[in-house]
Amino acid sequence: MDFIAFLANGFIELFKAGATTFMGWVTGIIPLVVVLMTAVSALIKLIGEERVYSVAQKATKYTITRYTIVPVLAVIFLANPMCYTFGRFVEEKYKPAFYDAAVSFVHPVTGLFPHANGGELFVYMGIASGITILGLPLGDLAVRYFIVGVIVIFIRGFVTEKIFARMSAK
Repeated sequence: MDFIAFLANGFIELFKAGATTFMGWVTGIIPLVVVLMTAVSALIKLIGEERVYSVAQKATKYTITRYTIVPVLAVIFLANPMCYTFGRFVEEKYKPAFYDAAVSFVHPVTGLFPHANGGELFVYMGIASGITILGLPLGDLAVRYFIVGVIVIFIRGFVTEKIFARMSAK
């Protein structure tokens, strides 16, 4: 009988802990994400969607920009999953590689631009809480994630482009 009560108490405590975490987000990260989303949307409107798309189309001509600048801009400005729509500016033969680069960047961008992918925020906040407990600055972590993310998306885009070209040729 005590064992069942122990399990029941443990079960409800699990949900209480989840609720406490959620309330922290409601008063902390969620307003931040809403403000960032509003700011990015306003910036796109001020610049003009046509101009943003024009720059993206020109930037996809070159391998280095196709798998670095364009996915980064797409993820920051359009967020996940809308960022994949930038693939329409990429030639058909480069689309799989562009998608690979873009989808690989939705996590590393989270530290600096949490609005870009709310789903990945859970992962980042888990890591960030450990860094905070160690007394280390979160800014350094966010910048390093971003830089490594750009390097990784370029490698992934380039390699996927070569693999797709080889497979398409057969």
